[in-house]
Amino acid sequence: MVTNKSDDNDLPEVSREQDVMSVDDLVGNADQKSQPEPQSASNGGTNYTPVNDRKPFFDERVIPDANLPTEYVEGVLDIANEGSGLLRPGFAGSDRDIYISASQIRRFNLRLGDKIGGQARRPKENERYWGLLKVENVNGEDIEKVGERPHYDDMTAIYPDEQIKLSTGKEPLTTRVIDLIAPIGFGQRGLVVSAPKAGKTWLIKDMISGIAKNYPEKNGGKKKVHLMAVLIGERPEEVTDIKRHMQTVTDGLGDVAASNFDEPPQDQTRVGELALERAKRLVENGLDVVIVLDSITRMARAYNLALPTSGRTLTGGFDPVALFPAKKFFGAARKIENAGSLTIIGTCLVDTGSRMDDLIYEEFKGTGNMELHLVRRMAERRVFPAIDVTRSGTRQEELLYGAETLKRIHTLRRMLDMVSDDERTETLLERLNKTETNEEFLESLKTA
Repeated sequence: MVTNKSDDNDLPEVSREQDVMSVDDLVGNADQKSQPEPQSASNGGTNYTPVNDRKPFFDERVIPDANLPTEYVEGVLDIANEGSGLLRPGFAGSDRDIYISASQIRRFNLRLGDKIGGQARRPKENERYWGLLKVENVNGEDIEKVGERPHYDDMTAIYPDEQIKLSTGKEPLTTRVIDLIAPIGFGQRGLVVSAPKAGKTWLIKDMISGIAKNYPEKNGGKKKVHLMAVLIGERPEEVTDIKRHMQTVTDGLGDVAASNFDEPPQDQTRVGELALERAKRLVENGLDVVIVLDSITRMARAYNLALPTSGRTLTGGFDPVALFPAKKFFGAARKIENAGSLTIIGTCLVDTGSRMDDLIYEEFKGTGNMELHLVRRMAERRVFPAIDVTRSGTRQEELLYGAETLKRIHTLRRMLDMVSDDERTETLLERLNKTETNEEFLESLKTA
């Protein structure tokens, strides 16, 4: 953090005609001692303030603290029902969160999921959080230059019509198979169906690596993609593994929003909600965002415990109301006309021995427009990637391939259909190993 000293000359004059704030609403007083954690997702947007009126300012309610040393802080805005909020540096709640007053949120029309940067003071005695004194930037843009923004739900959604290329060379074969069998487009809603120990984590890491290399956010080409990994109810060691991998392949620009399986279900679901709202704010600014969600099954399980019961119970003790928040998350993926896109690739667990997990898969089957099936039997024989090339595929794939490429893909599927079920994936992998790129492989089909 960069330490700065606030200057009295920068402070606006405060007259008695200004709004009178209650004592309980002052930063530094009783509000931080009993400040409730934000619990529910909302748009967070309020009355719009014209751009010309938006000047960096110190919240007039904390002017008595203006001479205190301040530090520059950043965090993702989480808004409580009362109107105030917290800036979360790492999506999950922690003692490093920064309190932001309701007046600042209203003044700058801040929304849930905005990334806010500004000057904050340290907590006083008996206070839990830092207090934000000055808002300087929103989503990386100077506060004076932030204009009126569209709302995500009001933007026009269209079919994905541009492919996200995952393959980066001869290896890994995982991304090459996906590009051929189940292509992913910008704005895709993809479902990775996997049994335990079928190579799901390796597949996720290969996908992240391929996107980061082909669409680098830093010093990239024409197309840049912001990567996010959302891990719900995950093992702590796996969270560390994904975080380090994301840090390496994206040069620290990718985000990982994670909750461990031993955390309360309310905390697990809140991490997912805040990560989704963050992605929406980026898409509103015209960016292409890819979320890898692991997993939809554990997210639905967490909502089943976190939400009040409806009195109805489905197979395996699952409450039907718990399906809607998870479906809302998955359904947020879309390509925006003449703007950015939000791509969500979610994993779904099967063959776990749990009737609840089977129910969740059945409810989500068909909601995506791309499905990738992993087979544990192949993984046990050490065939990687253990992708079922017959059951995997993408709807409207003709929008992602060129006419000539599509014709050769159809030829490939007809050729694989002549091979037995147990040998299809192995046959494809053997042929791919003999070529350097997918283009070379498809070209070889003409002479096969």
